[in-house]
Amino acid sequence: MLFIQTAFIGDAVLVSALLEKWHAQHPQDELFLLLRKGNEGIYDEHPFLKKCFTWNKKEGKYRSLWKMLRSIRKEQFDVVINPHRFASSGFLTGFSGAKHKMGFDKNPLSFLFSGRYPHVLGTKKSKRYQHEIDRNQSLISSFTEGNAAQPQLYPLQKHEAEAETFAKEAFFCIAPASVWATKAYPEAQWVALLANLKEFPVVVLGGPADRDLAEGIIQKSGHPDAQNACGKLSFLASAALMKRAKMNLVNDSAPLHFASAVNAPVTAIYCSTIPQFGFGPTRPDALIVETEEQLACRPCGLHGHKACPKQHFNCAHHIDQQRLLEIVRHAF
Repeated sequence: MLFIQTAFIGDAVLVSALLEKWHAQHPQDELFLLLRKGNEGIYDEHPFLKKCFTWNKKEGKYRSLWKMLRSIRKEQFDVVINPHRFASSGFLTGFSGAKHKMGFDKNPLSFLFSGRYPHVLGTKKSKRYQHEIDRNQSLISSFTEGNAAQPQLYPLQKHEAEAETFAKEAFFCIAPASVWATKAYPEAQWVALLANLKEFPVVVLGGPADRDLAEGIIQKSGHPDAQNACGKLSFLASAALMKRAKMNLVNDSAPLHFASAVNAPVTAIYCSTIPQFGFGPTRPDALIVETEEQLACRPCGLHGHKACPKQHFNCAHHIDQQRLLEIVRHAF
């Protein structure tokens, strides 16, 4: 059977919960996964994944889409599960040739599916709301029993060895970047945070594109024991390092899901988005920090924007930094 998730890296991590659930109840089945190219590293030598397909959207989107469809149809899958809510994956699902094609009704090609399920986001006023892993679980509810499994990643010894190059006896991690600017706690706030935590070793995590941001935060804060690991660790090595940390401070972004998938201690900082959307941490003792101010403009969208539409970014600037300082100090 095939799972499809060609969205960003955080979504690719969360789909691991479906693999866990299916394998636990159907251990004899061969599992395949389709990801966007660049995300496959998180499933490096996964223990019960037979093959990971990758779709390179940058190499002629429609030509590569047809090529991907031919590869899928060649495998003759009986079941295709698609948590991705966009037309490209709907096309691959709908014409996969599978008997069972399950996805969300928000996918514009969901009329081609044999099973369609609602994908409902919580709101700021929501008292009870679903996590994304529970929404995804609905897609396999006719094949499995019970609650959703937790997302799970499997760092290997080689990834642990990578992590050891940055590991201290006691340290914390920050992951300051995000694809979406209004999801990211501002650079100046990270600088102030590290300037007040100089007694605790820190590792800054991120991709190659985040290296300059991390270096700027370290230099401006004057932190004497900070390491810039951006672009220097694989996905699974980053996850392994986060598991070793006393605490991980992250935005509402992919590193949050890495922490969940290795059961690492984590504090999620929410700026323009809200936990009620259902993409929060899954560890029971995980912490969430957000502004206590009731802003009519928050949330300003599922992902946020490149800049604050109101030009004040109070959802980030009005977060109580003292709370973050207390969390890190308490962790040590």
